[in-house]
Amino acid sequence: MTSRLTEVIIDCHDLEVMADFWSAVLGYERGHSGDGWLAIEAPNRDTSDAAWRAGPLAPVVAFVLVPEGKAAKNRVHIDVTPFDCTQDREVERLIGLGAIRADIGQSDTSWVVMRDPEGNEFCVMGELDAS
Repeated sequence: MTSRLTEVIIDCHDLEVMADFWSAVLGYERGHSGDGWLAIEAPNRDTSDAAWRAGPLAPVVAFVLVPEGKAAKNRVHIDVTPFDCTQDREVERLIGLGAIRADIGQSDTSWVVMRDPEGNEFCVMGELDAS
């Protein structure tokens, strides 16, 4: 037996800003929401029993309101990989969406460390296909 990664939860102060940013980064759409949380998900996400059994699905990303701020480097972070542009172009696109480059003490690496609008670290990996 195995489990499926179904959700990634990100604590935040502004649901709208975070949902808009990560929807633009990932090409996701608004999903369900409730009191103090909002989720985004891959377009046309098939959650049928057959799809669940066939293999991993793109996880939902949910944002949950919390009172405290970010205090230290994330212990878990998201990596994104551009598939239709170069890493440099994707980094510039993400900066245009509100991300900033981050220096967390990394040395010469093939990925670029960035922060989302609330300071959470994520990495932009090398491109899959720089066409």
